[in-house]
Amino acid sequence: MEQRLSVITLGVADLTRSRAFYEQGLGWTVGSAAEQVVFFQLNGIVLALYPREALAADAGVPSSQGSGFAGIALAHNVRRREEVDTVLATAERAGGRIAKPAQATFWGGYSGYFADPDGHLWEVAQNPFWELDAAGNVSLAPGQGA
Repeated sequence: MEQRLSVITLGVADLTRSRAFYEQGLGWTVGSAAEQVVFFQLNGIVLALYPREALAADAGVPSSQGSGFAGIALAHNVRRREEVDTVLATAERAGGRIAKPAQATFWGGYSGYFADPDGHLWEVAQNPFWELDAAGNVSLAPGQGA
């Protein structure tokens, strides 16, 4: 298997609400959409929103809503520390919930977390050891820290 990630699909309770959060709230552009799915073209990857029940059925797993930590967090890296606070504020205004306010990290960066309307966690981080290119892609150079 090639070391690559193509699509992240988030199971959502209300597709209309989730689309509005990402599209109007965060200002993202929809790449394509159909009755039961919305796709956002990110830099080299696609984020899909799909009804939670339908996603569980497609995967052949129980569709229990569950609660608490799902064992995954998505991350959005920014170039400057102050951008972390700006993105968190934007997410909160859009209907997200601040899970952890921005703060200095043990690894030398600055980050905080928000949860989207379905509770999916997003870390917003400024990592002084990583550089982002013009498109926002991060590259791991050999030997770089955290």
